[in-house]
Amino acid sequence: MKTDLHIHTNQSDGSLKVEEIMQISSLKGMDIVAITDHETTSGVTKAQNIAPDYGIRIIPGLELNTYYKNREIHLLGYYRDINNDYLQEKLQQIRKERTAVTKLMLGKLKDLGLMLEWQEIENTASFEGVVSKSHIIYSIWNKTERDQNLTINWDNLASCLRPGGTAYIPYEGNPFPDAVDLILETGGLPVLAHPGLIDQSLTEDLLSYKPIGIEVYYGYWVQREEKITYFEELSRKYRTLATGGSDYHGFFSQVEIGEVSVPEKCVLNLMEYLQID
Repeated sequence: MKTDLHIHTNQSDGSLKVEEIMQISSLKGMDIVAITDHETTSGVTKAQNIAPDYGIRIIPGLELNTYYKNREIHLLGYYRDINNDYLQEKLQQIRKERTAVTKLMLGKLKDLGLMLEWQEIENTASFEGVVSKSHIIYSIWNKTERDQNLTINWDNLASCLRPGGTAYIPYEGNPFPDAVDLILETGGLPVLAHPGLIDQSLTEDLLSYKPIGIEVYYGYWVQREEKITYFEELSRKYRTLATGGSDYHGFFSQVEIGEVSVPEKCVLNLMEYLQID
């Protein structure tokens, strides 16, 4: 059972259409995939509509940007049925707020000398999706493709946009406990995303709030096996459900769909929890 439980499309900050994701997943021999776009489920609906054509099963999902102790924490949510009115209302609110933060970040970049207009960024984003700092990067990339004389120091840009950078503004409107409660209250399973990318001192604190899952299997660029082993042990300690996936975003991804091996037992446990036959 070849599974990838963490994939993004251009409905949020991925670069590929849902149809392209399904085509790649089929070529990779995937049996089950979860579309986990940021703050939107439109990609899930699109994938479910065409999944039978590819013989692939879709587990509905999403990913939320949350905030905890001055840190940005990502939280995945998995569902049997993601079409919950209250959930959709909250997602719309978060998308609006996060987009406003991105607009402020662009202002900071322009103050630093970047020549880029908001309309150019909006043009790279989905109509329904949040406009994020990833879309700033996509817009600049598109601009350099059109103008070969335009050069960008990508390392400096990344440094400006990451936490602590000169153009970075955190989104504080979705505290981690509230995000966990939202997913639980709307029938989903909250899962702490890529815990190896946050301070380990916070991980156990986050897992202690309420029973949530943990993304054990992830395509870390360094010390992948060591980190996976550590989080397997942590999952056993807290008796949490374990998940995994590539966190595939398209063109800029260093880990391909299906590259991260997710044990079949983990997938079956998740489906049992969600009451998916």
